[in-house]
Amino acid sequence: MEFGRLLTAMITPFNSSGEIDWPVLEPLVEHLLSTGSEGLVIAGTTGESPTLTTDEKLALFKRVKEITGNRAFVMAGTGTNDTSYSVQLTEKAAATGVDGMMAVTPYYNKPSQEGMYYHFKSIAEGAPSLPLMIYNIPGRCIVNLEADTLLHLTAISNIRAVKEASGDLDQIAYFLDHSPEYFKVYSGDDSSTLPIMSIGGTGVVSVAAHVIGREMKTMIDSFAAGEPALAAASHRKLLPKMKACFMAPNPAPVKAMLEQLGVGTRFTRAPLLPLTESEVKQLENWFSLA
Repeated sequence: MEFGRLLTAMITPFNSSGEIDWPVLEPLVEHLLSTGSEGLVIAGTTGESPTLTTDEKLALFKRVKEITGNRAFVMAGTGTNDTSYSVQLTEKAAATGVDGMMAVTPYYNKPSQEGMYYHFKSIAEGAPSLPLMIYNIPGRCIVNLEADTLLHLTAISNIRAVKEASGDLDQIAYFLDHSPEYFKVYSGDDSSTLPIMSIGGTGVVSVAAHVIGREMKTMIDSFAAGEPALAAASHRKLLPKMKACFMAPNPAPVKAMLEQLGVGTRFTRAPLLPLTESEVKQLENWFSLA
């Protein structure tokens, strides 16, 4: 159940008609693997999961796993704000050959801590032979999965990791201090990667790795190798580029940059809109200045 240290929350490529751009999928995956990604999260928020149908998600899970083989850990995004549907999707995703699941905290419903415990326990039971990573992101989902609730969830054998985007280092430190050694904590924000690793985290589920994967991997490897000063210098150098990846709603900026790299197009699905030409110019300037 080793996920790796650098995981990328992969975009879903679309063509000008708004359909999944299947011919682009393999070059995109190969680009991510060649630039340091050890794992891929498919159909997560960065993959515009709210706009994907169930059939599209399942087809993506299967195809990405076919492309990667055993070269990367493939994680299926199966969490929604509907527990029953999330369980059904998890069961179907397991049959596509993926290596694990990711489930986000239920958005909009604003469930209690007990409700979230039940939600994640149910999803984990939908594919008991596969590891589940929980995704805590209060900024998008309104609710925060508290450390004590997550600690309770670690008793479920296949809940093995959390992607933490709460920004609360005190909460994360408390959890790390009380959690099982095998349980992994990943940053859910690129800019928090090094701070979270410095208190015991494992790595990051990244967006910026689409375009600065090698540099992210170098920073992570430096810290893991016991070179914190070198990692800190890398962090400071990369921070402007990490921030540039979020100059507009995710994943529009990284899609625009991938287009510049010749890996896909900038197209998104509404209500997200692709960057305009002037916004692309601005993004390119930010990257060239960083």
